[in-house]
Amino acid sequence: MPPATTRSKAEPKLSRPVQVAEAIKDWVVEQGLQAGDRLPGEVELIQRFGMAKGTIREAMRVLEAQGLIKTRTGPGGGSFVHEVSRQRAKALLGNYFYFKDLTIGDIYELRLKLEPELAASLAGQLPEDVLELLEKNVAEYSEPAATLDEERDQHVASLRFHAILAEQAQNPLLGFMIDFMVNLLSDLTVYRRLYSPPNIELWKQGRDHQRQLIVALRHGDANKAKAIMSDHMETAWKLMRQQEVEMENRFISE
Repeated sequence: MPPATTRSKAEPKLSRPVQVAEAIKDWVVEQGLQAGDRLPGEVELIQRFGMAKGTIREAMRVLEAQGLIKTRTGPGGGSFVHEVSRQRAKALLGNYFYFKDLTIGDIYELRLKLEPELAASLAGQLPEDVLELLEKNVAEYSEPAATLDEERDQHVASLRFHAILAEQAQNPLLGFMIDFMVNLLSDLTVYRRLYSPPNIELWKQGRDHQRQLIVALRHGDANKAKAIMSDHMETAWKLMRQQEVEMENRFISE
């Protein structure tokens, strides 16, 4: 009797409009079209891809929903290649994780690997206006929160510190991934109320680590910047996990 084998779940078959949308994307890349370039008209697309008018129109709607084309009406109108904004890309990717039941550990496991590398790469590379922006951000939570609403806002602001650094990444993929994780963590913090009850140690450690990091970045000390960020991520992971457990216990008791 042959050994049992496991089969992965078959991918759903793409609809014809989606297949055509993918073919149009491939053609745009092959032609080297850039954001703002005009796409061929409907008649030419029908001829080029050998599909009915309805299929082409649906494919174009798919591409527009993905943010890859922009359609304008009136004189000079038509369909144009459109660059997806970072905000839209984060929103679309966030939809994928909406039902994945992410934990704090899932996010911090990646943050611990990526953010120290980013910090090291930025040491001595940031202009003074960015360093001042980081200092101004930390000043928003220089003192402990007086109310729960202020505690929530301070959590979000402290995460914005990392989004500012992500925007400076020379590697756009690294910057996007860190920015995306910061966005996920901000959302988790707010809708799971991980800022309640206030955690004075989490606030103090986060503020102090970020202050130390700015000094290392300004002085161009890559090794120190990497070490500070690693310690920052490990400490935040441990303390945020405590907040997550507190939230879970509160949910059970209610």
